[in-house]
Amino acid sequence: MNETVQAELKKMFNGRFSTSESTRANYARGEDTYNPILSKAVVFPETNEEVSKILKICNEHKIPVVPFGTGTSLEGHVVGNQNGITISLEKMNKVLSVNAEDFDCRVQANVTRKQLNEYLREDGVFFPIDPGADAALGGMASTSASGTMAVKYGTMRTVISGLTVVLPNGDIIKTGARTKKTSAGYNLTNLFIGSEGTLGIITEVQLRLSPIPESIMSAVCYFPDLDSAVKTAQEVIQYGVPIARIEMLNKDQMEISIKYSKLENIKASPTLFFEFHGSELSNNESIKIVEELSKNNGGSDFQWASSPEEQKILWKARHDVYYSVKALGHDMKVYSTDVCVPISKLVECISWAEKEVKKLGLTAPMVGHVGDGNFHSIILYDPDDEEKQK
Repeated sequence: MNETVQAELKKMFNGRFSTSESTRANYARGEDTYNPILSKAVVFPETNEEVSKILKICNEHKIPVVPFGTGTSLEGHVVGNQNGITISLEKMNKVLSVNAEDFDCRVQANVTRKQLNEYLREDGVFFPIDPGADAALGGMASTSASGTMAVKYGTMRTVISGLTVVLPNGDIIKTGARTKKTSAGYNLTNLFIGSEGTLGIITEVQLRLSPIPESIMSAVCYFPDLDSAVKTAQEVIQYGVPIARIEMLNKDQMEISIKYSKLENIKASPTLFFEFHGSELSNNESIKIVEELSKNNGGSDFQWASSPEEQKILWKARHDVYYSVKALGHDMKVYSTDVCVPISKLVECISWAEKEVKKLGLTAPMVGHVGDGNFHSIILYDPDDEEKQK
């Protein structure tokens, strides 16, 4: 970035353009363990038009740009570019419209999922995609995020009906529609979902919402081994039980989570966390089926988290697994794998992965959104041990 461009952007954005080392360091990476890279500058736009101005200038001068949301990425999405500019969207954090009767809303890119659900609290609707981190919705769209409730509510690709995107040349386009169905033109919305900023910068997201369930019931079930737990999850899905969440934690991860999250009256065994959304009647019918399937595979009686406070503690422990592993070693790094397979192959794949981890002598507890065939091994390693890294 030459001095002319720097002077132009500084004049245009005044106090919202920074080349200070401390600011650049704050936006050099996300929550991952990749080496940080400082961009030449960080700029803080507030509108679509300001993002457009930045991209026009950068496009003209061939300057790379890195969009930055809340920085919760674990995969290096927001590592800076030493020859480029980081565009922080943190000031684009407004809920633009809510249509509760139509179950949709429109938000700026840096509204987070928790912020949105707090905003919607009195409207009888909620945003269901829950990747764990309180991520920005623009970032969740850019990465096609999923989460613990994907088994019932789908992924970001399911709930996004439209976008505002600023293209590399500065053009501002709107994709999609509020209607559930449209056959007019190409499906450009799906093209940008998951594109990770390579096709343009997402600045607004149109979202489908869901009604708040009449009844929410959460339970824990312990199993004699991991295969039995995963087999149960597989059978629950194959039976068509309308469950909201099925989360798996292996024995190693349960031991770590019990200590880190200070969980009381919880056993260190291969475990499934269940959550049921619906009417009390429909939930009770689903619970009977899931309890029977669990017991057939050696599962324990269900241990219920009956109050909202208990449910919050339980799911926070699940969401904190990455940080619980990270806390095991001060000088260690964490690498999280991310695997998704057809549900019929889940038992085989997880069983193989667990055996490989033991064979290699790794500290790599396992968790997963097993309801949709997804699991993670969270590998703790010494960055100075090159042989172990291989």
